[in-house]
Amino acid sequence: MMIQLGRWNDLTITRFTDHGAYVDGGETGEILMPRSYVKPEMRPGDEVHVFVYLDQEERLVATMEQPLAQVGEFAFLRVAWVNQFGAFLDWGLMKDLFVPFSEQKRKMVKGNTYLVHVHIDPETHRIVGSAKVDRYLESAPASYHKDREVDALIWQRTPLGYKAIVDNRYSGLIYDDQIYDELHTGDRLRAHVVQVRSDGKLDLSLQRLGKGRFRDFSETLLRKLQAAGGFLPFTDKTDAEATLTGIFLSLSNSSQEKSSFAFFPCLLRACATNRLVAISLKLPMWMEPEGLMPAAHTYSSLS
Repeated sequence: MMIQLGRWNDLTITRFTDHGAYVDGGETGEILMPRSYVKPEMRPGDEVHVFVYLDQEERLVATMEQPLAQVGEFAFLRVAWVNQFGAFLDWGLMKDLFVPFSEQKRKMVKGNTYLVHVHIDPETHRIVGSAKVDRYLESAPASYHKDREVDALIWQRTPLGYKAIVDNRYSGLIYDDQIYDELHTGDRLRAHVVQVRSDGKLDLSLQRLGKGRFRDFSETLLRKLQAAGGFLPFTDKTDAEATLTGIFLSLSNSSQEKSSFAFFPCLLRACATNRLVAISLKLPMWMEPEGLMPAAHTYSSLS
């Protein structure tokens, strides 16, 4: 058995001492899990889910603390302190993550946050970070087909939109015309592949493509109607523009949901013009929570 340094491992407790519990690290030998993580119900032979890294003295240690990133991942981390060798970033563990000056794009400043890639240095075999993230990005494979759902970490603003890191491996871009809510560097959200470009980078959309967009909208609308007891405060007396604004604000509090139906400005404006009479009525039987709702019914109810 080989442990994965800088990642979560499922390891077996071998024995207990005054310092804590030791777990079986296979070829690397026993690894200490400090006493602060030992629970009264733990026994030798129990399997525990632990994160393995190096302590201040470069010894393997197992912890149950949750790091902000694992080896092979990207994350925005805050600089805790700086010395003559580099910067040390808070990544959620007792020992800070070291980023040497050679791996900084510009000199890091205490208190500022930077995007870094976490990896094992091939020379020192220590877990370190690098702000030169481009070198750790790969070309996306053809399997990243159109409308595939991916994890996107917002990286930086560009004249065309926002660069994003996709699934901790690939570079992507969300164009301005696909953004319907404010984005910030460090945001993590779900996105959909528009295409794999010839340079191996991904064009992304914050909405599903094709018919899936309408399904997202109908599901969001139904969910909010149910949460409101089958009634939203818009009647045939409500001003059309106020209705348009009101439904946008009331249907969603999350940027992800806002983007799912902000794609429909024409539909919402048309509904607002007709004062959304159907929206102000009680939920019909086919829209009850235990029933299934075809997407087409949602739109017929709004006409």
